[in-house]
Amino acid sequence: MDDATSTPGGLPDPSGRRSGPRVRDRRGRGMRGPGVFPRVPGRPELRTARERFDQLALGIVTEIDSRWQDRLGLVEYAVEDAPQIPDDWDSQTVPLASLVRGSGATPSRLVIFRRPIEHRCESRADLEAMVLTVVVEQVAELLGIDAAEVDPRYDSDG
Repeated sequence: MDDATSTPGGLPDPSGRRSGPRVRDRRGRGMRGPGVFPRVPGRPELRTARERFDQLALGIVTEIDSRWQDRLGLVEYAVEDAPQIPDDWDSQTVPLASLVRGSGATPSRLVIFRRPIEHRCESRADLEAMVLTVVVEQVAELLGIDAAEVDPRYDSDG
């Protein structure tokens, strides 16, 4: 059998299908998936926007929290996609973060909202600056000090 589209008797296969592994998808564009982007050992997989944002926020929060841990106490940090806004919300702006002060054994909770922050940024540098600004302002609020004291990189114009 020389021709992959021939039947054992030498006649063409009426379905037009080839036997054996497919090299293209049904639209002729080629196979998709791991064959297109093979896993390279030692190189991380492509990350989603959510994973990149989480990594950025984690780095900033870890740095600031370690610097102020003795005064902050126990604080839970989280990233949510967007805030739950009530139907009777009057403001024209969407919050970028939420801070709930802890009491007793309940820790304070700082939540950063990813989508509203990303929406306001045009570049990766803007995103880093905005996350830093939001975290610094919330930590300053929690500590009761000026935001510029929390981190020297803080820019009140940002």
